[in-house]
Amino acid sequence: MSSPKQPHLNEAYYGPSIPPPPSKSYHRPGRGSSCNPCGCLFGLLFKILFAVLFTVGLLAFLFWVAFRPNRVKFHVTDAALTQFNLTTTNTLYYNLDLNLTIRNPNKHIGIYYDRVEARAFYGGQRFAATTLPRFYQGKKNTTELNVVLKGQNIVVAGQGNNDDLLSDYNSEKGSGVYGIDVKLYLRVRFKLRRSEVMEEYSDGDGGRVEAMLEAVVVSWRLRQDWG
Repeated sequence: MSSPKQPHLNEAYYGPSIPPPPSKSYHRPGRGSSCNPCGCLFGLLFKILFAVLFTVGLLAFLFWVAFRPNRVKFHVTDAALTQFNLTTTNTLYYNLDLNLTIRNPNKHIGIYYDRVEARAFYGGQRFAATTLPRFYQGKKNTTELNVVLKGQNIVVAGQGNNDDLLSDYNSEKGSGVYGIDVKLYLRVRFKLRRSEVMEEYSDGDGGRVEAMLEAVVVSWRLRQDWG
């Protein structure tokens, strides 16, 4: 028996299509499934911190562009020392009179001086302090202040070295010129147009206040005026 006749290989094939071979499937795990909790928390905190710093920096830049703040300047126009006596019992008798000017050069910023305290130091030790009346300083304005320090106080040198303090005093007494530091400690508020913002405090280091107020340290070699 003869075998069935095979179709010619060059003839067209009209049978069902041959499906392609199955491709290898690859499942990519989600990002959340492989995230370390500590790493995710750190990344979130970093993003929040970056956003806060960026926002603060942008606001500070816009504030500077809008208002162009300038530093407030302090000057001593006159000083008189009519009494300055240190006894062997470390009692200091003093009478010091200072005239100060405060200049606000800003066009758009007023300043409320809620507290102004002047402190006097000799040999690094404070011997006098006084509080001045509060006031408001307008834009592009100069204010004059009078500081009077008069009285007596016990002065104790640092580390109990009172002999050196008395020795320095006697040396300066011979020339009648004394080295006295006067520092201003301030509490202020800045007024921007109709709003009051940026309340700042001195940090107890020479009246240094952040933002616009520069350090206020009046170092004078004061000559005693006996007349």
